[in-house]
Amino acid sequence: MERRTLLAAGGGALVALGAGWTLTRPDPQTGLLPGAAMAQSTDGALPEVIEMFEGDPDAPLEVIEYASFTCPHCASFHANQYKALKANYIDTGRIKFIYREVYFDRPGLWASMIARCTNEPDFFFAFADLLYTEQRNWLASGDPAGIVEDLRRLAKTAGMDDAALDACLSDGPKAEALFAWYQENAERDAINSTPSFVIDGAKYSNMEYDEFAGILDGKLG
Repeated sequence: MERRTLLAAGGGALVALGAGWTLTRPDPQTGLLPGAAMAQSTDGALPEVIEMFEGDPDAPLEVIEYASFTCPHCASFHANQYKALKANYIDTGRIKFIYREVYFDRPGLWASMIARCTNEPDFFFAFADLLYTEQRNWLASGDPAGIVEDLRRLAKTAGMDDAALDACLSDGPKAEALFAWYQENAERDAINSTPSFVIDGAKYSNMEYDEFAGILDGKLG
């Protein structure tokens, strides 16, 4: 089994192992775009993190995906298994599909902050699809400043302007809230690799569509 280590932009280390990315050391920084001044909360309170989900909120089965926008296995999942899950289970109202970000590195946090700029699920999932489709391109430079510029270009194709991007990427309280939210989620659900799934309260690792569908069908009866 191939094993390799990648140094993340924020100084953390990831290990590619099998069909997922395993976190070996969390990035302690919630740093925003290079050189930017971080906006401060006026009252010290962190903003609420909105749960992003698709499907019927009252669906009989809940599925949570934990994924990183910088994880190639997550990009592969969204290009393949996810599309079939969306057509057969999400759009048909059979499952409520929740997406929760994992922040292995600063680029993943930057991407998430842009996706969550409007706090609208429709924009979030549309931009998430764009992030995964173009993942190799916006991560290609390997340089934090270059990655930010490539993310900004990608966001502009989705209709965002410079003013909105500047506000999103300099929102320090939101960055802190997202990082704390990620850490709480990962600890509670014992998430140490991506993509990972929590189906009806049980944790699963990455899998092919047929196996995924079999688990869902079994739980749906």
